[in-house]
Amino acid sequence: MVPEAEFSSYYGRPVVKPAPWGHEVAAYLFLGGVAGGSGLLAAGGQLTGRPILRRNCRLSALVAVLLSAAALVRDLGRPERFYNMLRTIKLTSPMSVGSWILSAFSAGTSVAAAAEIDRMTGDRLPLGPLRPVLHAVEGLAGLEAAVFAPPLAVYTAVLLGDTATPTWNAAHEDLPFVFVSSASLAASGLAMVTTPVAETGPARKLAVLGVIGDVVATRVMEHRMDPVAAEPLHHGRPGQMLRWSERLAIAGGLGALLGGGRRPVAVASGVALMAASALTRFGVFEAGIESTKDPRYTIEPQKRRLAARRAAGVTGDSITTAG
Repeated sequence: MVPEAEFSSYYGRPVVKPAPWGHEVAAYLFLGGVAGGSGLLAAGGQLTGRPILRRNCRLSALVAVLLSAAALVRDLGRPERFYNMLRTIKLTSPMSVGSWILSAFSAGTSVAAAAEIDRMTGDRLPLGPLRPVLHAVEGLAGLEAAVFAPPLAVYTAVLLGDTATPTWNAAHEDLPFVFVSSASLAASGLAMVTTPVAETGPARKLAVLGVIGDVVATRVMEHRMDPVAAEPLHHGRPGQMLRWSERLAIAGGLGALLGGGRRPVAVASGVALMAASALTRFGVFEAGIESTKDPRYTIEPQKRRLAARRAAGVTGDSITTAG
């Protein structure tokens, strides 16, 4: 009997260096989804004449984007590092493009939310002659934020997939669909919690579509990934998070579909949807970190890809001939 192969590396060190990110980045992933989804819902409330939904989603987007920026700056260590990323733009860098997306979204959301705050306080913000200008441009600012809302919700998936982290890289084709569905859950859930049911029709519809997208996209992603690279998504703490995410998403979606017109059900469903979104982001984040700790998550998929290339007749490149 040949013993099962054991994969090891020099001096027991990981084959792939773990990403130097703490849970601040996981929080940034979640809050970016909340902000992006809320910005889109705010534009929907603006265009369909739902002033309370518009106001609450604009304020939610502002709070979420400020907290996400704070989480990013905390991970970077020094605030000026974020400023330095804006000194240039590199289209091949998801982090560079994402910084500009975050900035553009923040600008539109800040203007739209400032107008809402001014109305809530009875025109008491110290704006002086700028007040008419603010209220004249708030509609355009809200729509500008909505343009950058989907990229804000999804670019972090591209950022993760662009790394060498085995699980994230293996999911790079489908992870954006998972993240945009997750953002829909978070934003619609928050709107259902903060807004009277008379104006949450669009949020409830977005919640149901988000649940369907989340479950389908996650299953497709896991099916298309290398089975070894997908293991961290099912085992340990990340696996537990993702299982609970699916359960809460389905429960929240059913609540929004069947009982979302009743305030207590809407609030409970909204909380479940937000929790599902957070667990998805944190679960995917931790699964990637776990995949860097065992060499087999790097080596086995590489060997399978090499065998597939050779079986397909690709034998004349450096990859297939190096060994």
